[in-house]
Amino acid sequence: MSTTLPAARQSEGFDGRTDSAPGARVEFRGLRRAFGSTVALDGLDLTIEPGELVALLGPSGCGKTTALRVVAGFEQPDSGEVLVDGEDITRVPANRRDAGMVFQSYSLFPNLSARDNVAFGLRVRGVGAARRRERAAELLDLVGLPDHGDRYPHQMSGGQQQRVALARALALRPRVLLLDEPLSALDAKVRASLRDEIRRLQLSLGITTVFVTHDQEEALSMADRVAVLNAGRLEQCAAPAELYERPATPFVAEFVGTMNRLPGRITDSGLVEVAGARLPVDGPVPTATREVEVLVRPENVTATADPEGTATVVAASFFGAVTRLHLDLPGGTSVKADLPSRDAGELAPGARAAVGLTERPVLVVARSA
Repeated sequence: MSTTLPAARQSEGFDGRTDSAPGARVEFRGLRRAFGSTVALDGLDLTIEPGELVALLGPSGCGKTTALRVVAGFEQPDSGEVLVDGEDITRVPANRRDAGMVFQSYSLFPNLSARDNVAFGLRVRGVGAARRRERAAELLDLVGLPDHGDRYPHQMSGGQQQRVALARALALRPRVLLLDEPLSALDAKVRASLRDEIRRLQLSLGITTVFVTHDQEEALSMADRVAVLNAGRLEQCAAPAELYERPATPFVAEFVGTMNRLPGRITDSGLVEVAGARLPVDGPVPTATREVEVLVRPENVTATADPEGTATVVAASFFGAVTRLHLDLPGGTSVKADLPSRDAGELAPGARAAVGLTERPVLVVARSA
C-alpha cells in the first residue's frame, strides 16, 4: 500500500491551487449539548494541535460522538464554541467546514463505483471530469485499492469499503479528518490491519484527526493523545503511556486497561496498607475515612508458587508472552496478576501462591459501605 501522495501533488489543492499544510488546530471551548434531560456534553474543553491524532474514548453515552458531530457541523451546541485555527466555526454550515468525515457504516453510494464515490465531493464542487478521475485514482492508490476503481460497494469487502470511504473523505484535502468508530463493523484481523494503515496514512499526510472509539486498544495504539470522556466531561487527555501509567482519576484508571480493587487502610504517615505492603498514594486521599479501596494494575501484582501461600490460583488465561492469573485471597478478595508466561508454569489452577505488590504509587478511593 502506498502511503504518500506524489511529491508534485502533496500541497496542491483539489482545484489546482497550492495550499498550506493541511493540519489545523481544533479547539472545543465550553461545549454543552443536551437532548431533553440527557446531557451529552457538559462544558467540554479540549485543544487538538495541528497534525495530531486525538482519540475520544469513553463508554456509550459519554458524549464522544456528539462532540465529533459538533465539529462536523451535524449538531449545534447549546453553548460553547468550536474553533479551527482560531476561527469560530460553531455556526458555519457543515459543507463549508473543510472537514472530512468517515462513518461507522461507510455510507457509500451503492449505485456509484469506488472511483465515483471518491470523486463525489469534487463533482459537487464543480471540478472537471479529468481532474476528478485523476484525483480519485491518486486516493484509491493511497488507500491501497488502485485496481478497485470500477467496483461497486456490494463487490467489495467491509475493509475495502471503509478504505473507499476514507479516500472519499480525503478527496477535498480537508484540514480536519473526523472518524466515527470507522472500524467497529469489521472483524478483528481486518480491524487491526486497517487501524495501522489509517495511522500511517494520517502521519504521512499530517492531517489533524479526531477519532471516536469505545475500544481502548484502538485508542492506545493509534492516538498521539487519548481524551477520556465520562458523562459529557473530559476526565483526562494524555499520551497513551501516561494515561495508562498515571491515570488522573479512578474512572480513567478503571476504564483504560484492567484494574484490581483491593481493600486497604490509610496509615498515619499517609501511606496505604494493602495486601501486606505499604505503598505511597498517587492523587487525593479520602479524608472522611481511612478504609479505602486501592487500584492496582495486574502487572503490578506478583505471584509465586508457595505451598504455604495464602492465595489460591482459580484460573489461568494464556495470552502468549503473558499469562493472567485469577487468584482468591483470604477474606473473599479476588485479584488478577499478569506474569511472563515462562514464570507461570507452576501456577496452574488449584496451586497455592504467595501474592505481593510492586512498590509504586497507587490510586485510592473511599471504600463503599
